[in-house]
Amino acid sequence: MSLLTRIRALLVLAVIGVSLSGCGYNVIPTKEEAAKASWAEVQNQYQRRADLVPNLVATVQGYAKQEKEVLTAVTEARAKATSINLTADDLTDPAKVKAMQDAQAQLSGALGRLLAISENYPDLKSNQNFLALQSQLEGTENRIAVARRDYIAAAQDFNTTLRTFPTIIWAQTVFRGTKPLVPFTANENAQTAPQVKF
Repeated sequence: MSLLTRIRALLVLAVIGVSLSGCGYNVIPTKEEAAKASWAEVQNQYQRRADLVPNLVATVQGYAKQEKEVLTAVTEARAKATSINLTADDLTDPAKVKAMQDAQAQLSGALGRLLAISENYPDLKSNQNFLALQSQLEGTENRIAVARRDYIAAAQDFNTTLRTFPTIIWAQTVFRGTKPLVPFTANENAQTAPQVKF
């Protein structure tokens, strides 16, 4: 083999390597992993909230013993919300995603009622522990909203990648088993403004 033939072969390999590196093969798994990481952050924030709830309930219990029904509802909603485990692999199953979203919505509603109780107990509102926990819970709710927004964007980006050229070629050949991710959706009650009664 002559030197000129070897140089041509190396140039051909280099051209093929460069063209394949920009072909989009890695786009689908990269975006899928980014979406799964975003979902993991949503779960992280749900766990943070679940960890704070027992402290908030214990603080309120000391002041509002007669509000046992609301406190029980919060405890039960937390237990239900933490019992549903949704892995990144479950993000393509709309039923599992909806069950998880419904459980989290139930917990959010119970926490809203719990915080409304504080209006009936002036001593509780001034209690530093309650104020700190309330602030932490409000911050957690904001973090959950941000994490959900990030997941929605990542899932949309991934799902769009599966349906657009040139990555659709990879999606229908090499990554044929890859399914679109279920986007996060609000529950039915989210369209109605909450009513707070004192």
